Amino acid sequence: MEQRNRSYRAKTYNVECTVNGQEYNLYTCPDNCRTHMVLLFVVDVSGNSTVDVEWDRADGSHAHILGGKNMTAGEYIQLSDSYIVLEPGDEVNVTVAGGTFHTDAFCTVEEYFLPNRPAQA
Repeated sequence: MEQRNRSYRAKTYNVECTVNGQEYNLYTCPDNCRTHMVLLFVVDVSGNSTVDVEWDRADGSHAHILGGKNMTAGEYIQLSDSYIVLEPGDEVNVTVAGGTFHTDAFCTVEEYFLPNRPAQA
């Protein structure tokens, strides 16, 4: 049976989206890790925006975590009752369109180091 390395680190990443239609990278899973995204939080600061959060897989497939959600000023989405397992190279990206542009997103992840791969800082 393969011995699993239980070494991990917890980190929080954030992005401020201020340009109409621009895709912002919130998180990319490092090459030496498998990641549990345990929290995803998106808040519309300015108002009347459409927010899309997409999980872009390293294998070229993708899934919409939040697809075209209309948000008003002060409205937020919090996903925290389960987690997404990200593989090396997977990305989570945020795009905001319409309205005035100030939407913040942050995520908290637990990065589990893969055996036989050097840890990254």
